Amino acid sequence: MALKLFNTLARSVQEFAPLDPAGKKVGLYCCGPTVYDFAHIGNWRTFVFADLVRRTLEFSGYDVKHVMNITDIEDKIIQRVRENKTTLREFTGKFETAFLDDLKALNCKEPHVKPHATEYIAEIISLIEKLVARGVAYKAPDGSVYFSIAKYQGCGCHYGQLLKLNFDEMRAGERVSSDEYEKESVADFALWKARVPDDGDIFWPSPFGEGRPGWHIECSAMSMKVLGESFDLHLGGEDLKFPHHEDEIAQSEGATGKPFVKYWLHGAHLLVEGKKMSKSLGNYFTLRDLVAKGFTAREVRYLLLTAHYRETFNFTLDGLTGAKSALARIDECLGKLRDIAAHGRPESQSQITPGEVPFLKESVAISLQDDLNISAAWANVFEWVRSVNRLIVENKIKPEHALYALKDWETTDSVLGIGANAAAEAPTEIIALADARTEAKKAKDFKRADAIRDELKAKGWVVEDSPKGIKLKKL
Repeated sequence: MALKLFNTLARSVQEFAPLDPAGKKVGLYCCGPTVYDFAHIGNWRTFVFADLVRRTLEFSGYDVKHVMNITDIEDKIIQRVRENKTTLREFTGKFETAFLDDLKALNCKEPHVKPHATEYIAEIISLIEKLVARGVAYKAPDGSVYFSIAKYQGCGCHYGQLLKLNFDEMRAGERVSSDEYEKESVADFALWKARVPDDGDIFWPSPFGEGRPGWHIECSAMSMKVLGESFDLHLGGEDLKFPHHEDEIAQSEGATGKPFVKYWLHGAHLLVEGKKMSKSLGNYFTLRDLVAKGFTAREVRYLLLTAHYRETFNFTLDGLTGAKSALARIDECLGKLRDIAAHGRPESQSQITPGEVPFLKESVAISLQDDLNISAAWANVFEWVRSVNRLIVENKIKPEHALYALKDWETTDSVLGIGANAAAEAPTEIIALADARTEAKKAKDFKRADAIRDELKAKGWVVEDSPKGIKLKKL
């Protein structure tokens, strides 16, 4: 079954076919963080979604080049730098490090390339010069350079490719210097912003005068430099569809005359406890906030992956509690399989014949190839868990079956990315205590064995005896 994705550009689900003539290499660009604060849970829905797209492509056999920009120059950043009386690099560096730490905690694969806007000023200036030379950009009296919607359309180009714009009902002809402007406005937007006093020492020389780039032009310059003038996939949240992504298309195609991106994928909005996320409502969460409440990044990732990327998702604390229970079911099943597999031989996996143990990876792959149908994928996972548990109870899982099932899960999890339950792995100190208890029992020093058992319990672990040895479980 071929991979199918909903292409915002076509307003329909399409079979994915990369631009690479060999059909193997895929260029993937995702709008990255603007590093002026910690990323919130709404941001993380987009980045976990992007990680699922990449993993699904790789699972399907594609060679993916994943690019995610770091926006380290923008209106809010300059304001915060001024307010904090610090340097641009010191301010953005702190939040970029925090973002990458959180990205790793959520088990998202790090992009292959992370271009920073401040490192692509030459490419940005070159792109603006092309737009001016082609007559679709102009220098304003204040020294800034703007993209002209009217001149772009006058060249026979289409503005409004990602969504239908009613130009009769929208305010037109306005010029905006802000990086983000009202959705009901169709306006000439800034490509290069002339230096003003509030910018302080954050500016660069250019043929247009001292200044800095606008937000929209940054993504076009960086993506085309790394992936080429035309590439396969561009991802982002649906809030970026207009004006950001629409402006990216206009300025990129306005400069090259070539199609910019073949497939556009957009993740839907995230609500928190049924409402739009807001600090004033007390429902604004960063990953660090949720970890401080006792949840894990693994549980957050799982919950963010329970809804289809095009569905508005209601993120709740109760949902995180449910995620903890769901993951525990998977972990318990895997733990039983490991216990059984401990007496098997890796080479015996080749002896498995169809029907002896449930298959998982194929059914999950089929679900994800259907426009990333993650709900169906999880349904397959838990049906597999139920089937495996039933076979274990019926004593029908042999060591070679367990080895195969664990390998099947490992392959499946390479696309789901929930990883192992780190908390269930006993630290060295706990293992040493458990071994000491075993030795005490062998020596018939039951008083000491009971004392060690109580000490383990006090440290949050319970030790269980079984015919196959001891088991340590986290309380």
